[in-house]
Amino acid sequence: MGDKPLWTRFNITYAMLAVLGILALQDLWIRAQSVEPIPYSEFQRLLAEKKVDDVVVGKNDVQGAFKEPKDGKKRFAAIRVPADLVDELNKAQVRYSAQPDSTLLSSILSWVLPALLFSAIWMFIMRRMAGGGMGAPGGLMSIGKSKAKVYVETDTKVSFKDVAGVDEAKNELQEVVAFLKDPKQYGRLGARMPKGVLLVGPPGTGKTLLARAVAGEAGVVFFSISGSEFVEMFVGVGAARVRDLFEQARLKAPCIIFIDELDALGRARNAGGFMGGHDEKEQTLNQLLVELDGFDPSGGIVILAATNRPEILDPALLRAGRFDRQVLVDRPDKLGRAEILLVHMKKVKLAAGAMADEVAALTPGFTGADLENLVNEAALVATRRGGTEVNVADFTVAMERIVAGLEKKNRVLSPHERRVVAHHEMGHALVAAALPGTDPVHKISIIPRGIGALGYTIQRPTEDRYLMVKAELENKMSVLLGGRAAEQVIFQHRSTGAADDLTKVTEIARSMVTRYAMFPELGHVTYISEPDTFLGQRGPMAAHRDYSNETARDIDAAIKRTVESAFGRAVVILEKNRTLLQEGAAILLEKETLAADDLRSLFSRVVRVDFGDEPDGPVGMVAPGRDDAHTARLGPASTS
Repeated sequence: MGDKPLWTRFNITYAMLAVLGILALQDLWIRAQSVEPIPYSEFQRLLAEKKVDDVVVGKNDVQGAFKEPKDGKKRFAAIRVPADLVDELNKAQVRYSAQPDSTLLSSILSWVLPALLFSAIWMFIMRRMAGGGMGAPGGLMSIGKSKAKVYVETDTKVSFKDVAGVDEAKNELQEVVAFLKDPKQYGRLGARMPKGVLLVGPPGTGKTLLARAVAGEAGVVFFSISGSEFVEMFVGVGAARVRDLFEQARLKAPCIIFIDELDALGRARNAGGFMGGHDEKEQTLNQLLVELDGFDPSGGIVILAATNRPEILDPALLRAGRFDRQVLVDRPDKLGRAEILLVHMKKVKLAAGAMADEVAALTPGFTGADLENLVNEAALVATRRGGTEVNVADFTVAMERIVAGLEKKNRVLSPHERRVVAHHEMGHALVAAALPGTDPVHKISIIPRGIGALGYTIQRPTEDRYLMVKAELENKMSVLLGGRAAEQVIFQHRSTGAADDLTKVTEIARSMVTRYAMFPELGHVTYISEPDTFLGQRGPMAAHRDYSNETARDIDAAIKRTVESAFGRAVVILEKNRTLLQEGAAILLEKETLAADDLRSLFSRVVRVDFGDEPDGPVGMVAPGRDDAHTARLGPASTS
């Protein structure tokens, strides 16, 4: 109702004027036909001559009837004059009358104002229901309209120079840009552009940013909508919005339609079991499939979609002719992280020695969103300390804040608890220094952080790792159990501080046995069935067991044997380095935080133990999951 035709507005105006005119004419006609208006002096004279039959005295007027009709009218009306003037006027023999109060306006307003108020309320309600025109929130009458946000070239303001760390994905999307800029030239050999391009990758890797960069590079209209915005409580609304979206796109071609979080719309049909096959989501998905089949890509329309859960999408969406190209937007490597940091570091004032490469080495496994947050946190750290520039130390503090949590300076530990935490963290560090192939220790602290961590040890990888062998995983487990082993060696007890370590160790050991088949006695068989997550992330579904009780017993025994072996190695290493363990714990108790430079002289005296179990070939190589790529390993989650 926001953009009414001119003739509609004129019709409403004419109707209102006509009603007012009819009311005024009716009032005048009634008065003219039945009542003779006379001056008040005439009423006084007729009253004296006894020509008045009856009188009705009102507050401001006098109405009555003639004994004999006058000019064909039987009734009269006169406006009253104040009594104190009547005698004087009669003495002066002046013909007098009073000015009547205008009752026409009051009567009109008494009719018109309620009508106008009712009409205004009704128009407001209808306007809200209809959506209120451009920019107004949608309502009931526009429920089938698409909620896509439309950006023109000047609104997008993003190009490929703003996207870093995903060079392979950018190269894939260059073809989309070339096609949108010149569809005829690009298709001169008969090739056609893929109808849909699906961007898949973990959260925060820049899928939405890439889609906007494609629109900015091509200089075309960009329709952006989330998959959840199609679905409403009314059946058929989602399908109507899909149709409306594609109709708008055809009118503004060449353009890009970007559907974020496609999994909210394109989840596999009947994935929830026997819940009915004709619900709103399935109708919406069916309409999307029809629209993907029904448009011609040569018209300049490209469909981009993003999801971090491609494994739950309906197979019909991924077949050739629909989303027939999938582009992986993965976590960046060290070089990619440095490029992303350079993009975000332009927005802050950096010190001369702040190198993106050095910060990138501290952040394996970080996504683009994580790195953007890291730069912002570093700027806040520099601001809090009163600095004029952001340096590398600020980035280190910011990384610790993100990974380990806030410092809990008000959490006071008893002297015995501080000694336990110090030996625990120093145990991690010494085991890491004694075993080959482990990441060097970057920092140790016994300052409580986060929800339950009473200390932490940060290891700094020298390079990004994509494969790990059995011996490396066993060494990793020994490092994780180094804190518990230190408590056993020094205090002859086991505290609750190793809860987080035990969880990670158990997960690694179980994966070695059931997923990676690293034990010959169990054969080259996996004993865990998980949905194909494509991105290396485990879903919430429980693993399905496809083996016998005897095999389960062997699996449990192998897991227990692996963990016990890793713990035994850590104990042997710390027994050999007991003096260094106590010396390092004393230094840590004094300084509370030790950096790599503080630990260098201590680690140079570490006695290394050769266990003789180095792998003799590439057997047992494994791609580490996300947990294996983290830079920091939190220390005790709690202590007793």
